[in-house]
Amino acid sequence: MKLTFSRRIGTFIFDRRVLLLLVLAGLFIAGRSWLAAHPEHNPWAPLDLNDPKGWATQQKLVALRDDVPTCRAVLERSEVPFDVLEPAGEGECRRGDRTRLSGYPLTPAAPATTCPVAVAMELWKRDTLDPAAQELFGSEVASIEHLGSYSCRRLYGRNDGPWSEHATANAIDIAGFVLEDGTRISVLSDWQGEGDKQRFLREVRDGACGAFSTVLSPDYNAAHADHFHFDMDDRWTGVCR
Repeated sequence: MKLTFSRRIGTFIFDRRVLLLLVLAGLFIAGRSWLAAHPEHNPWAPLDLNDPKGWATQQKLVALRDDVPTCRAVLERSEVPFDVLEPAGEGECRRGDRTRLSGYPLTPAAPATTCPVAVAMELWKRDTLDPAAQELFGSEVASIEHLGSYSCRRLYGRNDGPWSEHATANAIDIAGFVLEDGTRISVLSDWQGEGDKQRFLREVRDGACGAFSTVLSPDYNAAHADHFHFDMDDRWTGVCR
């Protein structure tokens, strides 16, 4: 009697283990299938800028900062037109990564930046800039006015201290926007006050924080009264002011 009871207990425990293994296997297969259908959430799937932003997007963007070939592969995979320019500069201002977006509405003409900045610009335009312009003005963005990317200097032009991200073109300064309907929106003129222009500037500043490592605006200090500073500094993550 005791032997039969023990066998039943043993069989019951074995059956539960088998059932648990089957459930875990089913969850694993279902999880892999779900990730395959949602690559934006899959940390192992290559980044494609045509995918919506997902849980793994930020992690993939951070990984690009030290991997130029992988970064340029993202632009190619995403069918974003760009040019690769020869390295230039020396010392702290050496620019080994000179990537220039060739279909982006920057004025003056798009400068050479690092590849991670180019990727972030694409994401910012798609996820924030274009939707905000449509929502508030019912118009597309015709051009984005910039103040440059490369400047061989230390922070704020000082004689010593840390080097600016502009020294390697790992940053870009944005001064304003012109919409298809002719509306011009200036960081210097339209940051203060109330209205759709002010709201637009706040939205595009805040939205940039999801694409760039550092975002500085007139709220940060007087040196940024006339522009937004965007960079892909690998020392910081999530600086948004």
